Amino acid sequence: MSLLKNIKLAIANRALKLELQDTTGERLPNKFSFDKVKTVGILFDATNPDDLEIVKRYVVYMREHRKKVKAIGFFNTKEIPSLAYSKLEYDFLSAKELNWYGKPNSAVVKNFIQEEYDLLIDLNVHDHFVLKYISALSKAKFKVGKYNEKDESIYDMMIDADNTQTLKYFLRQVDTYIAMLNKVEPSLN
Repeated sequence: MSLLKNIKLAIANRALKLELQDTTGERLPNKFSFDKVKTVGILFDATNPDDLEIVKRYVVYMREHRKKVKAIGFFNTKEIPSLAYSKLEYDFLSAKELNWYGKPNSAVVKNFIQEEYDLLIDLNVHDHFVLKYISALSKAKFKVGKYNEKDESIYDMMIDADNTQTLKYFLRQVDTYIAMLNKVEPSLN
């Protein structure tokens, strides 16, 4: 990473930390049951067409399980390429819609953050600050994301995924751990 990018990222993380302090209260652990989930928010890097196709199939999978899904894809380019997609389930943003240190400025992001999804899945395998920002400020009840020691206050469940792993691998891990959580019944003794 270049020195300028490192400085921008440091400023972005500091600004996010300050914004999180302004939000009301601290996140408390939530009981999770996939069967009770009605709404799902998904964040992902849409730059790679193969990853976009994987997410599209995952959205279909979620809909088959009777979940209402909204996904935001981030294109790490100046423009969003023309795509065939459902506006009901997908929104996209590009690097052009970010301020100089990477904070998103669009109404789409603001609306996504305000929505109280039952489950938020952050598929940010490439560590884009914009997706971390959206996850951190989201009002989702249960948040799943990639493990990073610095982000422990953001997610309810973090999955350790090596940076060399693919989105497909990470999604498999998400499904595996969500299924495991669904089977766990806490003892009330």
